[in-house]
Amino acid sequence: MSRCSATCRLGRAAVALLVAMLAATAIAAQERRFDVGHAPTSEEFGAWSGSAFPDGTGLPPGQGTAREGAALYREACFVCHGHNARGDQAAALVGGRDTLTESRPKRTVESYWPYATTLWDYTKRSMPYEEPGSLTDDQVYAVVAYVLNLAGLVEEDEIVDADSLPQIRMPNRDGFIPDSRPDTR
Repeated sequence: MSRCSATCRLGRAAVALLVAMLAATAIAAQERRFDVGHAPTSEEFGAWSGSAFPDGTGLPPGQGTAREGAALYREACFVCHGHNARGDQAAALVGGRDTLTESRPKRTVESYWPYATTLWDYTKRSMPYEEPGSLTDDQVYAVVAYVLNLAGLVEEDEIVDADSLPQIRMPNRDGFIPDSRPDTR
C-alpha cells in the first residue's frame, strides 16, 4: 500500500511539473516577438473604426455610380469574385435569390444580406482582400453601386451615397427577425 502511495505521489509530481512547464511555455510564447506587421497608423485605424448602420448613420460623405464602379471592380475585385460577381476564387456576390430554403443555398449579397449599408461597411473594412481598408469612400460607394447594379437593385448611372444607400431595399430584408434588445439599434 505504501508503494502505491509513493507511485501516486510520483505521478502527481510529474503532472504538476508538466503543468508548470506548459504554463511557462505559454508565457514565453506570449512574450516572443515575430517582427510581423506593424502598429496601425491613425489612417489604418480610421478605416476600421465606426460602423454604417441600416438607417445610414455612420456613412461618410461621398458618392459613386455603377458605371464608375465597373472599372474599379475589374481592377480590385475581379480576380477573386470573377465575371459579373458570380464567384471564382472567393464567394459569389450576386445571384441566388430565393435559395435560402433550399438544401444548398447560395448566400450572396443579393440573396442573404438585409441592408445595402452592410455591403458598404463590409467592403470599406475588409476589401480588397490584399489591402483591406485601402479604398476611398467614393471608391467604396462606386463598387457597391456596381454590385447592386449587377443584382438589379440600382441603375448604372444612379448615384449611390449616404442618403440613397439606406433606401435601397435588399431582396432579403424581411428574412431576418429584428433584434429588440434595448442595447442594440
